[in-house]
Amino acid sequence: MAFKFFDKLSQDFAKLLNDKKEYNVVIEVDKEENMKSFTTHSVVLRYRLPYFDKELENATTNENHIKTIIKPNISAQIFEIILKYIYGSIVNIEDTDTKTIYELMVNTNELELKELSVKLESYLIESKASWLKTHFSFVYHSIFDSDKFKDLKKFYNDIIVKYPNLIFESEDFTSLQEKALISILERDDLNVEEIKIWDYVIKWGIAQNPTLPADSKEWTKGNFKALKITLQQCLSLIRYFHIPASWLKTHFSFVYHSIFDSDKFKDLKKFYNDIIVKYPNLIFESEDFTSLQEKALISILERDDLNVEEIKIWDYVIKWGIAQNPTLPADSKEWTKGNFKALKITLQQCLSLIRYFHIPGEVIWKKMKPYKKIFEKQLWDDITQYFISPNEPITFLVLPARIVSNPELPSRVNEPFSTIINNEHVAELSSWIDRRPTIYSLANIPYEFQLILRGSRDGFHPKTFWNMCNEHVGTIVVAKVAGTDEIIGGYNPLAWDKLTEGGYMKTNDSFIFSLKNGNIQNSILSRVKNCNNALYNRDSNDQNIYGPEFGDCEFVMKSDASDFTQDKQYYCDNYYEKPIRTVSGEFSISDYEEENMKSFNAHSVVLHTDTKTIYELMVNANELELKEQSMKLESYLIESNASWLKTHFSLVYCSIFDVMNLKV
Repeated sequence: MAFKFFDKLSQDFAKLLNDKKEYNVVIEVDKEENMKSFTTHSVVLRYRLPYFDKELENATTNENHIKTIIKPNISAQIFEIILKYIYGSIVNIEDTDTKTIYELMVNTNELELKELSVKLESYLIESKASWLKTHFSFVYHSIFDSDKFKDLKKFYNDIIVKYPNLIFESEDFTSLQEKALISILERDDLNVEEIKIWDYVIKWGIAQNPTLPADSKEWTKGNFKALKITLQQCLSLIRYFHIPASWLKTHFSFVYHSIFDSDKFKDLKKFYNDIIVKYPNLIFESEDFTSLQEKALISILERDDLNVEEIKIWDYVIKWGIAQNPTLPADSKEWTKGNFKALKITLQQCLSLIRYFHIPGEVIWKKMKPYKKIFEKQLWDDITQYFISPNEPITFLVLPARIVSNPELPSRVNEPFSTIINNEHVAELSSWIDRRPTIYSLANIPYEFQLILRGSRDGFHPKTFWNMCNEHVGTIVVAKVAGTDEIIGGYNPLAWDKLTEGGYMKTNDSFIFSLKNGNIQNSILSRVKNCNNALYNRDSNDQNIYGPEFGDCEFVMKSDASDFTQDKQYYCDNYYEKPIRTVSGEFSISDYEEENMKSFNAHSVVLHTDTKTIYELMVNANELELKEQSMKLESYLIESNASWLKTHFSLVYCSIFDVMNLKV
């Protein structure tokens, strides 16, 4: 048996910080007028703050064997908090203002103190949301300079989709980092008209290229190419199908031409071709149609759903081909054999894609016969024979008639949180989670349920569950039993882990349930009896068959067919307090969902320092590579100070993206 005395160790170790006899490192922080020196110990810094390893190696030693490190970008107040954390593992942010807490988060992230930075991030979101909102622009811009602060970024993007003008109409919108803009454009619930989104994207792109002429009519091909390169990651995220065709007609050509200058943008090219088949004049009647790249034209001609009469397609192809040969005489009657050969070579990839056998015979003779010399002899013979003797066999492949396509890209929607459970169910589940004797009223539900996975949307393969629900803490799975009104499920307060070696997870707080619905008049709650066997986490070898599993098959989703809707391999036994089904045996489901539970209420904390100082402490701890402390503070800010984070939205969002380590 081991006795642990961490509190005493922390107290004694903290005393070392004030020991002025044995120190061998001086750290000078803050700007000149506020500069302050702290005495520290190299051995402590190396093991508690590895960020300083290289600086200690490069620092020169004076005659007293003391090394000096200068960190002017960290305030004295914040660095003092960080040092107390390094030496005593205690961070007291009582009476610390929120801006300081935010800066602490950023600094701890920079110093790679992940634990403290993450804790501060959580604290800001949960307890200081009002501050984050007040400082929206500053914070938002700063956090996207980093690959960290994942939760804080999501916190702000959740606000932006509801109040987009906070960022799009801000004075410093054009200074937004590209990855921040992309993270907004990726949201299906962004509450902005698509045409305005386009305008904002173009405005941002132009601002990144200050040498572009003010009037786009004066732009050269190089100017357009520069803008195309700048916006290459953003253009594919615009929902073009939901922009009025009249607008597309005005702006379409520029975008379409630019993406076909590259061998990339496969999805974007498909987006545009899907538009063209519906609105073909956008490209065929544009002023710069004849400058279209050959591969772009071919990609259009290959479409079976191109909504253009075939004879018009012929006219467009001939027009394009002639434009590629500017030395051809204006009157085709004056063309030489060499002229026709030049046009034939230009169009050799396009001619085979025209559906000749769906063009009326009289039109063939009028429109196409003058260009007979550009056809292969066999093709022209087949065309002639087809319209003279349509029942005779021909050599050339007869392509099917073109059909009209329908665009499939969805509009941005505010998706309902669930298609299986309703708000009354959420109130009941929330009450069970909190072990309340009565059910919460709808107005007082303390949790927000966020959809992670829906079988009918994301697929029913067991592996999909593990990929999408991995590492989510506090999740609820709900399933609709096929052929009945039954809604059953389970609550996991822990996290599903797809990388585990497999085994039981221990908790006293999990439960399985059946919810009242339709003919099911009463809900059933069944709490775990044996905490050691509350949940079972399957290893990677079993994740192609098994999904969520509560207890020893009390409630388990399984499919040998790799589709949860195809087998009757779902069980509900009685290892928990009681069974949640009135009938025994295996059953099938018609759909299922996994919801993530987010608390509206701040967690209880013992940190009474003002939020700004806590935030600054997190930032400084990160900068000093106090990873554990920085993450702890980051999590604390998100979990306990969301109102402050919202109030100071701009300040925090801008600053945290200046660093690379704060992901939460």
